Amino acid sequence: MGSDGLVRCAWGGIENDEQYQSYHDNEWGQPVTGESELFERLSLEAFQSGLSWITILRKRESFREAFAHFDPGAVAAFTDGDVARLLADASIVRNRLKINATIGNARALLALPVGVSLGSIVAAHAPALPRPADAPVPAQTAESAQLAKALKKYGFSFVGPTTAYAMMQAIGVVNDHQPGCWLAPAPGPAPE
Repeated sequence: MGSDGLVRCAWGGIENDEQYQSYHDNEWGQPVTGESELFERLSLEAFQSGLSWITILRKRESFREAFAHFDPGAVAAFTDGDVARLLADASIVRNRLKINATIGNARALLALPVGVSLGSIVAAHAPALPRPADAPVPAQTAESAQLAKALKKYGFSFVGPTTAYAMMQAIGVVNDHQPGCWLAPAPGPAPE
């Protein structure tokens, strides 16, 4: 429970961090539809791989500045000089594979066929039914594995099933707020 009296998901340290609480309360699990916004979430989830989310959240504004506010056209035009600039930027996570994946993913996004968008790819892999509220929160699902496979088919990289599921959670494709959290989905009707 936070100092404001609201019960939240039991993420490590959330009750003691105002930035984390704000992200939880105002962003995580909320629908995101714009291509730049989706590209940002996909990129940040890829950078988070192997790290704690709070590390990425605290560097988010620096990531936005470093990656042209995740404008896919601008990032797709990044050169070797930009990669060198990013690798020297201590305000972001300096991982060459993740930096190159972000640039490559911007190019893949721009190369999508007419009528296909990052949003439509993600939406096509949304679960048909919500996960039961009392079920454990998975690291990945069959849908996230299929989403990762679809993204790779379109040329995206650094998007495995766990990263894909984290993105699905972040953009509201699934609602994984834990039971008791003030944002948790209401329980469905009892079976007859």
